[in-house]
Amino acid sequence: MGVGESAGPSRRELLGLSAVLGGAAWLLRGTIGPDSASADQSPPPSLPAGVVPYRRVYQNWSGEVRTDELWTCSPTSPEQVVALADWARANGWRLRAQGYRHTWAPLTVPDRTPAATRVLLVDTGEHLTGMSLTGPSTVRVQTGTTMEDLLAFLAGHGLGVAACPAPGELTVGGVLAIGGHGTGVPGADQVPGHGYGTLSNQVTSLTAVVWDEPGGRYRLRTFDRAEADSAAFLVHLGRAFLTEVEIRVGADRPLRCRSLLDIPADELFAPPGRGGRTLAGFVEESGRAEAIWFPFTDRPWLKVWSTSPRQPFGSHAVQQPYNYPFSDNIPEPVSDLVARLTGGAWELAPLLGQLQYLVARLGLTGDVSDLLLSGSLLGDLLSGDALTHLLGGGLRSDLWGPSRTVLQYVRPSTLRVTASGYAVLARRTDLQWVVSEFCGYYQQLLKEYQGRGEYPVNGPVEIRVTDLDDPAWSGVPGALPPLLSALRPRPDRPDWDTAVWLDVLTFPTTPGRERFSRDIEQFLLRVFDGRRAGLRVEWSKGWAYTADATWADPELLRRTIPDSLRAGGGPGWDEAVAVLDRYDPHRVFGNAFLDGLLRP
Repeated sequence: MGVGESAGPSRRELLGLSAVLGGAAWLLRGTIGPDSASADQSPPPSLPAGVVPYRRVYQNWSGEVRTDELWTCSPTSPEQVVALADWARANGWRLRAQGYRHTWAPLTVPDRTPAATRVLLVDTGEHLTGMSLTGPSTVRVQTGTTMEDLLAFLAGHGLGVAACPAPGELTVGGVLAIGGHGTGVPGADQVPGHGYGTLSNQVTSLTAVVWDEPGGRYRLRTFDRAEADSAAFLVHLGRAFLTEVEIRVGADRPLRCRSLLDIPADELFAPPGRGGRTLAGFVEESGRAEAIWFPFTDRPWLKVWSTSPRQPFGSHAVQQPYNYPFSDNIPEPVSDLVARLTGGAWELAPLLGQLQYLVARLGLTGDVSDLLLSGSLLGDLLSGDALTHLLGGGLRSDLWGPSRTVLQYVRPSTLRVTASGYAVLARRTDLQWVVSEFCGYYQQLLKEYQGRGEYPVNGPVEIRVTDLDDPAWSGVPGALPPLLSALRPRPDRPDWDTAVWLDVLTFPTTPGRERFSRDIEQFLLRVFDGRRAGLRVEWSKGWAYTADATWADPELLRRTIPDSLRAGGGPGWDEAVAVLDRYDPHRVFGNAFLDGLLRP
């Protein structure tokens, strides 16, 4: 290296730093304008008029996908995206839509994509952000709009959605591409216009950039939801470029969100028939529940939402989202312990799990009884200023407000972890069986690894429950469900009406995490094998594990995953791939990973 040059942090150090600092390290990604580009990295040639390229490192949420500085642009209109598609086809380049990179899977670009790759990232979040109401229950929104802005816009008109992803800094286009969802099943309080599966299933029409064979160029085309081809675009994994959609919404209903932290895991996730306070019981009672179970602890953090037109006595009224400051802004004791753990002291995983539980309990309830019993080290970590910081914002165990204020609760500043993710399709009456089978095996496997002195998991298990994608919720007669959605109903199993979402979180540099995740994945495939329940992957998360890699098992990529969306008859995997290929035969909207996954 020459004078003044630095090798910079290693990949492992970057991932560890990201885990400790949350959003701060994630934002340390270089942006270089064309005037500063080196001679051997000239700007893409002959770009359409008005397109100004710059180079930027692409790094996803967990840091697992990190590239060289790639050429990037921010189109000012859908028509400019069309011009870019024609340019890309003529010059042998590919276009990759990107928003806020809050994803895990390599659907935008593969890890370590070199700077010389002929790929142009298209940042939709700067200009493609228009919104307008098109009727009393539909909103037209451009795909670079954030979910936070969309829900705030709807709330200003007395509208909302039944469920949505917890982070607000996601683009609408990104959520649709992977079939983003929240948690919730329909109950007695169901509101017209609301759906309880993916956001994709609420789309009533969409506008995409497609190849026009007679014209010999790309163009914008609007698909009504009643058109069969639209079903392939609703969840497209980045194999298409949507510029605008119309979404069906409904009247907003204030929600109450209670946090419960006193239910033992052995009770909440018990086998069916044992009685007690079970996850299935809470879902049956309120329709919306989520369990967050920190590793090496015996009491999950359970959130239960219910509609409540008036503020319940004793609840805390909120007017904005992100009401868990102890989670959004990492307390110093947690960041210090994470730094030690990711620095190589992986055996501290049990202590971190217990600390995260105590932080949540203190931040939600102010209950210090666990602190007094927790031992000197945890007591030291949660003493003095740290305790004051946690309790300074008021207690948060019982919140009430407009739906978006309690449905969105994850900021970019939270811990950056990786996640494996799956949806188990089953009967609602089998919900507790699904949960108990998974949790029993997870706990057993964690103990087995711990017995060998291995700690591959240091983040929580997250469990959500949704309905499947009933196309009737779109309000469009003749609509089909999204063909590539994990929530697409099985025609041969109309009794499967529920999906249980299972996510396991951990820091991406944790030794043995891929092997542990493979053990979990293989167990899920064995137990939920299509007889009593079926398994599909959660597109945005980790799947197809080998012993040392993610998104890498050839059998799962080539057969198991496609077959999970072929099973049961009706249009599915093959039909979706054929439609996407027909409207983009030049594969302008694709990458090397998708070329292998979405094969005819």
